[in-house]
Amino acid sequence: MLRISDTIALQDWELTEVFTRSSGPGGQHVNKVSSAVELRFAAASSPSLPTDAKQRLKRLAGRRWTDGGEIVLRVEDTRSQTRNREIARARLAELITAALVRPKRRIPTKPSLGARKRRLDAKTRRAGVKALRGKVDPE
Repeated sequence: MLRISDTIALQDWELTEVFTRSSGPGGQHVNKVSSAVELRFAAASSPSLPTDAKQRLKRLAGRRWTDGGEIVLRVEDTRSQTRNREIARARLAELITAALVRPKRRIPTKPSLGARKRRLDAKTRRAGVKALRGKVDPE
């Protein structure tokens, strides 16, 4: 079980881990040990997440979201399988935590009267400067 917050915990059946050989440093040891982890989370079918959080999660996950509604995270940062597994779970928890935050609703505002007057005065002044850059009259 992966605990995300006080109210949300992911069940083991929602997570799938596959270990593969990793690229990078390690010498001959790399060819023998499967230290890279590919963590799959069945986000679309997860009963743990609210629907609006799933939509935000899909947007946040980007290309890590598959057509089947899964999030795939591949981690091969370290030579240790257990450490890579911890990193993958932490990244998933971070992604879900970010998706749980509802975006603030924007309240449209109007510029004040003073701001409008300042803007128009600045435009008039700028137009005057540009008008003086024209050709000089020979008279």
